[in-house]
Amino acid sequence: MKALKFLPLLLLFAFTSCSTVRVASDFDKKANFNQYNSFAFFKPGIDKAEISDLDKKRILRAIEGNLIMKGMAKSETPDLLVSIFTKERERVDVYNSNFGYGWGWSPWYYGSYHGGTNVSRTAEGTLYIDLIDAKTNNLVWQGMGSADLVTGNMERKEERIREIVSKILAEYPPGALKK
Repeated sequence: MKALKFLPLLLLFAFTSCSTVRVASDFDKKANFNQYNSFAFFKPGIDKAEISDLDKKRILRAIEGNLIMKGMAKSETPDLLVSIFTKERERVDVYNSNFGYGWGWSPWYYGSYHGGTNVSRTAEGTLYIDLIDAKTNNLVWQGMGSADLVTGNMERKEERIREIVSKILAEYPPGALKK
């Protein structure tokens, strides 16, 4: 019966763990991020990303929306060039589920025992967003986010991409979260 008390908590953990996005960022400490007010997409870098053109469009729309919300403008003569690349891997989680009830230490105790191993396979993607100084062609900021991918439902997929991009760009400019 104790196992049943924890079942709602376990289900809540399972559903929330699927929706987590792990993010990290790195930047050039010598870069003056206050000077960057405009951006454009760096087509040669984006063309190398190994994802479908439809997913590229979804990602680029999400990036554009986030940067515009930060007060930046899309421009033909940008301060920053935006590039992306992706990695995908299969994540395998193994869960041992051993529970039962009864009393005694021997194999002949009263009650029942249920156990087994569950294996969960999930496609996990990592999106890298690179911001490059347009004048020097030097990378000045890189954000990265890893999350489980959604493939079946296009609305959920687009929502998931917006969530991932938003969480990555929440760390731009450096120190933005601390304000």
